[in-house]
Amino acid sequence: MTAGQDNFEVFTSPYSLGCDVQADIVVVSTTEELESVDCKGKILLMYGEVCSEQLMPKNFVFYNPEHHQKIITLLESNEPAAIITATARNPEQVGALYPFPLIVDGDFDIPSVYCRDTVGASLLAHEGNTARLQIKAKRVPSKARNVIAKLNSSAPRKVVLTAHIDAYEDSPGASDNASGTVVLLLLAEMLANYQGEVGIEIAAFNGEDHYSAGGQMDYLARYREEFPTILVAINLDDVGYKEGKTAYSFYGYFDKLERRVVEIFKDYDGLCPGGSWFSGDHMIFVQNQIPAMAFTAEKMPELMRTVTHTEKDTPSLVDSRKLVEIATCLDRLVRSL
Repeated sequence: MTAGQDNFEVFTSPYSLGCDVQADIVVVSTTEELESVDCKGKILLMYGEVCSEQLMPKNFVFYNPEHHQKIITLLESNEPAAIITATARNPEQVGALYPFPLIVDGDFDIPSVYCRDTVGASLLAHEGNTARLQIKAKRVPSKARNVIAKLNSSAPRKVVLTAHIDAYEDSPGASDNASGTVVLLLLAEMLANYQGEVGIEIAAFNGEDHYSAGGQMDYLARYREEFPTILVAINLDDVGYKEGKTAYSFYGYFDKLERRVVEIFKDYDGLCPGGSWFSGDHMIFVQNQIPAMAFTAEKMPELMRTVTHTEKDTPSLVDSRKLVEIATCLDRLVRSL
C-alpha cells in the first residue's frame, strides 16, 4: 500500500481476490457514514467503530447478526474498488490476532486488506488523496473431508463424539484443535471392544475454522435425519491446556443424564464445570434440539487472549496426561449409557 511518498504495511484478507488499484482514499468509521459515503471505484478505508468486530461471512447460516449483514450489503452496493480495514485488539472475539482481518469470506468479491489501527491512523492523513493498493492473491478451489467412524451403527440410539481437525491459517493448531483430535483417537482405541446397546459415532469435522463451516454443513446435509436418534453429542475443542483444569458444559435438556455425568466426573480431579460457549461444532446439535456437552480448557479465555489462531499454538502448551484423563472419563460415560 502506497500513498504519496509513504508505504504502509497491510495484510491480505483471507480469501480476498487480487487487485492493482490506483484511486482516491475515502474514509468511514461508522455504519451511518458507510450509508452515505460515495466510494464507488475508490479505495475505502474503514476504521474505528465499524471495524470493532470481525464480520460474519455473508452466507454463514449459524450466526449472522443484522448489523454485520448490513455492513456487508452496504459495501457491496457502494462498490469500492478495494477496502482497507484498520483493526484494534479484540481478544474476546478473535484471540491474540493483532491486527485481525475484518473480512474473512470467500463469497465476498471486493478485494480487501487489513492493518493495525495505528497504521489506519497514519493513513487518515491521506484522505482524499490518490493511493495505490496491490494485492497479489488468487483463490484456489479445494476439497476437504470429514472423517466419520461408527460402531454398532444399527443401534436405535447413538452417542456422537466430535472434534474439528482443521486449524486457523498459519497456526500450528496444537490446542486448537490437534488436542481434541487426539482425544477422539484415544476414544476410538478404548471403545473398540465396546459391546453395549448404544451406537457410537466419532466425527472429525473439517472446516470449523473455515469461513464456510464446510464440515458442519456437509454433516447436516448427510445426517440431519438421524439427529432424533442421538442421545447426546460431545464436542472437544481447545482441551489439554497445561494451565488449569478441563471444563465441561451442558446444552439442552439433560435431567437424568446430567446427574449421571456429574456423578462420574467427580472421580476425575482434572475436570470441573465451566461456562457455556457457542462457537464450536456442538452448536449444530444444540440448534437442532439435541442435548450436547462441550469440553475445553478451564482457562480458554487466557488462551484466546494470548495464543488462539496464532503461531504460538504449539505442542508445548498441551499436557497429554489431560487428554488421557478426558478420554478415560468419556469412555466410562459412554459405557454407562
